[in-house]
Amino acid sequence: MTKRFIIIGGGQAAAQAVQTLRQKKFNGHITLIGEERYVPYQRPPLSKRYLAGELETERLYLRPARFYTDRDVALELGLRVERLEPSARRVILGDGRALDYDGLILATGSRVRHLTLPGSGLAGIHYVRTIADADSIRAKLEPGKKLVTVGAGYIGLEVASVAVALGVDVTVLEAVDRVMARVVCPEVSQFYLDYHTKAGVKIHCNTGVAAFHGHGSVTAVETTAGQRFSCDLVVVGIGIVPEIGLAEESGLICDNGIRVDDHARTEDPNIVAAGDCTNHPNPFAGRRIRLESIHNAVEQAKTAALSLLGESRPYAQVPWFWSDQFDLKLQIAGLSEDHDQVVIRGNPDDNSFSACYLRAGRLIAVDAVNSPRDFLFGKRLIAAEAVIDPEQLADSAMSLGDFI
Repeated sequence: MTKRFIIIGGGQAAAQAVQTLRQKKFNGHITLIGEERYVPYQRPPLSKRYLAGELETERLYLRPARFYTDRDVALELGLRVERLEPSARRVILGDGRALDYDGLILATGSRVRHLTLPGSGLAGIHYVRTIADADSIRAKLEPGKKLVTVGAGYIGLEVASVAVALGVDVTVLEAVDRVMARVVCPEVSQFYLDYHTKAGVKIHCNTGVAAFHGHGSVTAVETTAGQRFSCDLVVVGIGIVPEIGLAEESGLICDNGIRVDDHARTEDPNIVAAGDCTNHPNPFAGRRIRLESIHNAVEQAKTAALSLLGESRPYAQVPWFWSDQFDLKLQIAGLSEDHDQVVIRGNPDDNSFSACYLRAGRLIAVDAVNSPRDFLFGKRLIAAEAVIDPEQLADSAMSLGDFI
């Protein structure tokens, strides 16, 4: 009997799962279900080049629509999944239809974390997760307009860099004491703070938000210290949370993500999961983690698809991430948690340097700013669990490749 696989999701993991299944000559039925009306697309450009007007919508698509039709993939787009019925191996759609499956891939991704403060429901308060979100923001980024960005993580700073280049008056409010504090060391934070400030972005750290004000539309943001910032629009970037509602309601184990093993398998033998929505074991972290990255979505989706096909491909790779702000490319390899030393390579004044994180002498992470070679060699050294002398590491005359 011909097998039927269903993929739920509209991002990197969903698209990669389709590709892997067909590359491995799976000739059964594949149905891809997505809440948005678009074929799976990449989300990182939404706060970067797409927001800046440098990319057309079609350029966001991971594969054109014909990729799916040519591979006999049934697309169910613009539809919510109402619920899963694992015991019957069935998916119930929002329009009432029931689709049976032999294997199910959950690639449901994540959703933005929303503020629940007085005035949070006012028009003009935006989040960045979908094409529609970015389109709505872009339409308001006009010279002279005032934008307040809540949060100085990747999203907040990327939006700020695009907006100020378009002539928008930009203020960033960050609750903690430095920008991108969750992902980079103080030296890298200071570099980005200085760079944004020189470009005209006004950044206020240690500044929490208490309320939004306006009549119908937001016109001001009030801080916890009572200060008010007038604005024409607000963009909130305070993180994302895994989209696990379907999994939880169906009885799958969830803990900061859908719990899977190193083969992307849930406890249900017919269900695998991949991407932002999963909590999985990572050998480089030495524990279970949930990752929010393109690389994780792609590689874990390959593993998930192969698991449905009965093939073994453990997912155990060095995590990596990136952020584009102005003419700066930040590339991060590894996970810097629990480091005990930071070594700076190069000179931040040259707008090209790296921060290398050590734990007991072993390289565990690299933040590379306009330094692609350090990023590429750093990934390999992290995977090799290389122990490097800090003084040699600090010598930028030596390539990281010399330590391989």
